Amino acid sequence: MYRLKKSLGQHFLKDKQVIDKILQNLSQCSFHSLLEVGPGGGALTEKLLKLPDIHFLAVEVDKEKVDYLSEKFPELKIIHGDFLKMEKPFKEPFSIIGNFPYNISSQILFRIVDWFPEVENVVGMFQKEVAQRIAASPGSKSFGIISVLIQYYYDVQFLFTVKKEAFNPPPKVESAVIRLTARKNLLAIKDNASFRKIVKTAFSQRRKTLRNNLKGIISAEKLNDSLFDRRAETLSIKEFASLSFEL
Repeated sequence: MYRLKKSLGQHFLKDKQVIDKILQNLSQCSFHSLLEVGPGGGALTEKLLKLPDIHFLAVEVDKEKVDYLSEKFPELKIIHGDFLKMEKPFKEPFSIIGNFPYNISSQILFRIVDWFPEVENVVGMFQKEVAQRIAASPGSKSFGIISVLIQYYYDVQFLFTVKKEAFNPPPKVESAVIRLTARKNLLAIKDNASFRKIVKTAFSQRRKTLRNNLKGIISAEKLNDSLFDRRAETLSIKEFASLSFEL
């Protein structure tokens, strides 16, 4: 039928109960166009094709899986390509769903952010540790760059965990499903580039204070403020947004 390729991080979902839970959570999103990233063996694809009145596309980098899915589901519109390099698949706003390859899941998220606000919803499977970082709150050890950059644009909900046995082959780590919902009203920032620079620089050395990490990109006079006595993981998204104006 097809081969599983470790080089592409392929762990295909097989548990029907997990698939049903993913679909239940997707049903709470409002959308007319849907992109599935990495359909693999098509366990989720088969269900998605049955959704009524939806413009549905899938993108798959593995030619062998494209050929397999095209034969199994002749009605499926599938793009053979790399999600990280493809153009936006729809002219209208759309949602994304996928059992994302864990080795590139962060890159997938930043690609989604690049398409904000056209990507309105995301329901995705991630390595559990990554999902926890995405959903982490300020003050926690998991709160970091990806937490801030995703939560600025999206409301994040950690939905449920998934055991290794739900996949073929079982991965070495547990997984989790999260849902992202695009925020309607964004906090004011200087610009996207400044915001990302502040966030990444603030977390460059987690054990050091903001004053140590941000010297050189914020004036010494401004760094005298007591805010800069703190560490990056204690700041709220709103405080990071405000800091972008200080560059």
